[in-house]
Amino acid sequence: MTMTKEEALKTYFGYDAFRGGQAEIVDALLAGRDALAIMPTGAGKSICYQVPALVLPGITLVISPLVSLMRDQVTQLVQMGVPAAFLNSTLTYRQYLLALSRAKEGRYKIIYVAPERLETEGFQAFAREAEISLVAVDEAHCISQWGQDFRPSYLGIPAFVDALPRRPVLGAFTATATPEVRDDIQHLLALESPQVVTTGSDRENLYFEVRHPTDKRAELLELVESRRGKCGIVYCATRKTVEEVCSFLRERGVDATRYHAGLEPEERQKNQEDFLYDRTAVMVATNAFGMGIDKSDVRYVIHYNMPKDVESYYQEAGRAGRDGAPSSCILLFSGQDVRTAEFLIDHSEPREELDQRTAEQLRERDLQRLRRMTGYCRTRRCLRQYILGYFGEQAPDYCGACYNCIHNFEEVEVGPEARAIIRCVAETGEHFGVNVIAEALCGAQTEKVRKYHMDQERSYGTLEAFTQKEVQERIRFLLDEGILVLSPGQYPVLRLGGRAEAVMEGGVSLRMRTVKETRPALARRTTAAELDGPAAELFGRLRALRASLARRQGVPAYVVFTDKTLRELALARPATMAQFRAVSGVGTAKAERYGEAFLAEIAAFETPWGG
Repeated sequence: MTMTKEEALKTYFGYDAFRGGQAEIVDALLAGRDALAIMPTGAGKSICYQVPALVLPGITLVISPLVSLMRDQVTQLVQMGVPAAFLNSTLTYRQYLLALSRAKEGRYKIIYVAPERLETEGFQAFAREAEISLVAVDEAHCISQWGQDFRPSYLGIPAFVDALPRRPVLGAFTATATPEVRDDIQHLLALESPQVVTTGSDRENLYFEVRHPTDKRAELLELVESRRGKCGIVYCATRKTVEEVCSFLRERGVDATRYHAGLEPEERQKNQEDFLYDRTAVMVATNAFGMGIDKSDVRYVIHYNMPKDVESYYQEAGRAGRDGAPSSCILLFSGQDVRTAEFLIDHSEPREELDQRTAEQLRERDLQRLRRMTGYCRTRRCLRQYILGYFGEQAPDYCGACYNCIHNFEEVEVGPEARAIIRCVAETGEHFGVNVIAEALCGAQTEKVRKYHMDQERSYGTLEAFTQKEVQERIRFLLDEGILVLSPGQYPVLRLGGRAEAVMEGGVSLRMRTVKETRPALARRTTAAELDGPAAELFGRLRALRASLARRQGVPAYVVFTDKTLRELALARPATMAQFRAVSGVGTAKAERYGEAFLAEIAAFETPWGG
């Protein structure tokens, strides 16, 4: 007897009800209607095709560009009792043939494949003979050349589907897509009258902030040190920066590892597993890391450099807080980030399939997106509103959970200070960095000021009414405006930009937005509250038990249970198997596998002296 979608959800995933948008997509696919789902990271996109896969007859193919996601998803499905497999380049030829043989025997309900696999004769022969009821296209934005992660191999999906003896229902899924990319997905995948569901891109549990530090390393260290014991990702623009930042953090006692495409595959795999299995707390990486990594307890994502576009930023930042608990997304911005991003755009490898006119259009589009990303870093309005507006969504102008909303800003005229700063840079021969110039202007008697006789210059102490932080803020403003520039190299110094002379002549009005006062953040709804007291203590014990069970089975801890499920166990404290099964996230297979161990731990906590 075929189970219902509600029975599949409870039996395998342990949930009593679908979340927003999920049921609508599931119903469409079960009714044989194509569907397009745009749902933010952590909203449960995978359930939208995994539940139909369990209810429909035959096989569901999930097309994904992400080897790590395939392995991760299959591991979790097998833990839930779902017969699943993946076919990708990580398998040896014998392993691939064995998996394909089992697939032909009907041993799997869900098979994950890379889009390139669809082009091979062996797989096409299997697909023509198999009963394929559903094809789910994950990361569907990859089919659009106007998206941030175009994959030419995705363009072959419609031809593969057309070649099947019977057209299966087609589902497309993505976390971020502008209106233009959504239209591209529908057109290029040839979706037939699809059910389109957009649940909104907002992640209410995430806090957003942009900082403009004069010393990025010091700022990063402070952020990471203040989050000791918590899991985080630090994104860098280049491999070289990853190496430098990871070494810097390690030298200062931070438990960090690294990930970028220049490492040997074995090291990349080891470092990724160390992070997933909680053997390392901090991952320093390029954007090569993270897509499809379903680690639910990442508490913060710090961007050491600004990404090239808002799509990439939101996708990477969204890897924080997948379990719904409060998490932070902080970007450390400098004007050099813009120049680095422009260089990467200008020197990206040309795509052979594009004619010169289209290639130039794409380059201009990349530069436009870079300008929108730069605007995010400089805006003083609600950061959440800025992001949602980029994706075509309406949002209030106050969220109460980003830096710009928590702080009031006011516009101030900074022309006099700007002229003082420019004069100081010129008088000292354009030989000093931001901090030293700020010290001299504030009249500080530091070692460098005395050593280089800066206290004898006419500009010395001319801004002593300001704090060094306020002067540094004005210097950053002048850098962003191109009035000052930073030299390249490990120890950049301030130099005069093209507009410096006009500012000195006094014909330019310079108005900078600065912090006026701080007000308390509004409470935003989150799906997982922080615990305290006995519940927090029990939560810690359950996490330790989970880690032990995970190590024994060789799987990441969150595959056993997510932090969200452990929090609910710590609050509910079930005493019987029936009560344990009632907790959200506890399915039938996991209850049978882990129930006794967790119930025993909870009982021991309740009666520490044996009753």
